[in-house]
Amino acid sequence: MTKFLPLSQAVADNLNNGDTVAFEGFTHLIPTAAAHEAIRQGLKDLTLVRMTPDLIYDQMIGMGMARKVVFSYAGNPGVGLLRRLRDAVENGFPHPLEIEEHSHAAMANAYEAGAAGLPCAIFRGYRGAELAKVNPNIRSVTCPFTGEVLAAVPSVRPDVTFIHAQKANRRGDVLVEGIIGIQKEAALAAKRAVVTVEEVVDNFDDLHPNLTVLPNWSVTAISVVPGGAHPSYAHGYYVRDNASYLEWDEISADRDRFRAWMQNNVIEKSADDFAARVEQLRSVA
Repeated sequence: MTKFLPLSQAVADNLNNGDTVAFEGFTHLIPTAAAHEAIRQGLKDLTLVRMTPDLIYDQMIGMGMARKVVFSYAGNPGVGLLRRLRDAVENGFPHPLEIEEHSHAAMANAYEAGAAGLPCAIFRGYRGAELAKVNPNIRSVTCPFTGEVLAAVPSVRPDVTFIHAQKANRRGDVLVEGIIGIQKEAALAAKRAVVTVEEVVDNFDDLHPNLTVLPNWSVTAISVVPGGAHPSYAHGYYVRDNASYLEWDEISADRDRFRAWMQNNVIEKSADDFAARVEQLRSVA
């Protein structure tokens, strides 16, 4: 049964040291507030999974939380590289980081396989590519019906997935609108799914039945965190804060400046600070 919990409790109850965890969001609805709460709680030895790691994984890696990252593209979208991730890979700071790189197609199929309870994903991909030379989890199988050689990767089945969404109803169903990315599959693939939402409404009775709704049986906990996707955007609520992405490139370039920023803007803040921003964000939506 879905529980409505404060974000701090939802993270404490569902994310443990050593877990494989996905904080999913594809440009849109990135679960920043949930990631920041995990940082405040000092989780360690995590395997971070995400199709497109951006600022939140850069922050988590820089704070020494990650043992490994499984991904298909890592960067500060529209700006450049992730400097904390690069420092960890190239210099082992704050400690060495294992990486497992895939294509977008592989990650999407791996999540779908995980949601279906399958051990692996089989698809057409990696033809002419050499990523398999550095990633032993990229393999091939021969179709028993056609003889075609296909790519195969392990399914993604996180211990817990965190996503952000627009609405939950009082039964615990979750509505995701706009660019969905792989959030639905990531939630269904996980043992536990925690969702932060902009608001709770009585029901979804007036909505089209084909909208993307995660049923309450697939959601472990819901936390109401208005503005919880900032600096990414939430369709219908607020726009993307492009200035924050530009600023991050400078902040993350220096280890000391990064640590100071994290202390002032994450460690000493709370989920309530996201809520305090929501009216400002909505004013330009």
